[in-house]
Amino acid sequence: MSSIALFIFLLSIGASFVQRTTGFGFGIFIMTMLPFLMPSYGEATTLSGLLAITTSAVIVWRLREHVTWQRLWTILLTFIIVSTTAIFALKRIEDHTLRQILGVALILISIYFALFSQKIKLPTTKKVQVGAGTLSGLMGGFFGMQGPPAVLYFIQSEPSKEHYMAMTQTYFLIGNVMMTIVRAYNGFLTTTVLTDYCFGLGGVAIGTCLGAYVFRHIPNRIFRYIVYAYIAISGVIILLS
Repeated sequence: MSSIALFIFLLSIGASFVQRTTGFGFGIFIMTMLPFLMPSYGEATTLSGLLAITTSAVIVWRLREHVTWQRLWTILLTFIIVSTTAIFALKRIEDHTLRQILGVALILISIYFALFSQKIKLPTTKKVQVGAGTLSGLMGGFFGMQGPPAVLYFIQSEPSKEHYMAMTQTYFLIGNVMMTIVRAYNGFLTTTVLTDYCFGLGGVAIGTCLGAYVFRHIPNRIFRYIVYAYIAISGVIILLS
């Protein structure tokens, strides 16, 4: 195994563990290093998406009875439309300033929700879903990091951590499949991506199993605060990347 293949394997373990434990963060974790290992940024986001699809598919299958489709369609369709537009623009736009704004926003939002989460309850209205889906689509299309806006919506709207996990992973699974199709159309799904995907599969299996064990032992009452903390960490990672 080459050094690049080993790095991808180890990154996949960490990213899958984070995704299975908190419900998001695969792209945020793996994209801190993946662009330096792949020939192009577009190929890095494509590989991240393929590996995230595998992680989410396993989780969705195990928690499928907790999915409530009527609370999912609006945010999901908004995400697909916005992320598709962003991917087509990716060939012409790479805005470091936008990343900095997103990073600061994630830190401030996570602090706000952590302090006032008991008083905040996001309604499952179409307006709220469209807003979350739009922000998620922009972050996913440009950076492969679509999780935080959708996570903030689902963690507030779902009744339990099992429902939250099922809804987020269904959202990410379908969204990543659609983004991968669009990235393939734009030439980002290369033989290098497919080869490196095979190297990452073993890491996905290990990380998902470890994350499932930790998830089962996290009390419901503190789960959302763990999610808020990782959103803040995500903001720091985006600022520094």
